[in-house]
Amino acid sequence: MCSNYTAVTDTEKLRLMFGVEAPPPRVKSDVWPLYEAPFIRRHPHKDVGDDAVPPREMMAGLFGMVPPWSADLKLGRRTYNCRSESAAEKPSFRDAWRNAQHCIIPVENIYEPDHRSGVAIPTRIQRKDGKPMGIAGLWTSNRRATGEEIYSFTMLTVNADDHELFKLYHRLGEEKRMVVILHEDQYDAWLDAPASRSQEFMRQFPAHLLMATGEPERGKRKKSTANDAG
Repeated sequence: MCSNYTAVTDTEKLRLMFGVEAPPPRVKSDVWPLYEAPFIRRHPHKDVGDDAVPPREMMAGLFGMVPPWSADLKLGRRTYNCRSESAAEKPSFRDAWRNAQHCIIPVENIYEPDHRSGVAIPTRIQRKDGKPMGIAGLWTSNRRATGEEIYSFTMLTVNADDHELFKLYHRLGEEKRMVVILHEDQYDAWLDAPASRSQEFMRQFPAHLLMATGEPERGKRKKSTANDAG
């Protein structure tokens, strides 16, 4: 259940690790719900045979899904994470899930709250090898809220009750969740997968490939955002 993360905005890293060009202007590196941030999708014209059309397209969208039927952007404050088990039924996510509107969110690290001391301590989670993480997500577009086309996205999550790292975070007694971190060799397969195969990618990322670092001072600068989407 990630409400805060650091987006990958370095041009060279995006090109080498994700095969895309620089992110669109105005995106922020420190991302919270309803901030505009980069996400990667299949280019809609990738099959036209034009070498000038890249296979992967960098987009800017709001962190928090705002489905086409919504007239209120504030919905994105509750839809930045999506439970993969119920994505096909939840109104905010079902169309994007059924239409296989898959995306990859390029992330340097994410922040989760550690409540074990009795105080929520923001904890940075990242890959041990220093590489960025590609998080599996869904994207959509909306014209109803503002009259102009606005893109938005959500991060997919899975149960983490038995995950050696993520089971340590969030409030005691609550179900543990974690975002779906893809392996690099899954990027193209995820972007191309039909809805019938989406669940195949909903797996835990190995704990031994991740590391966590507490940042108690960060908690004094940022207030946690509650997530009731899961």
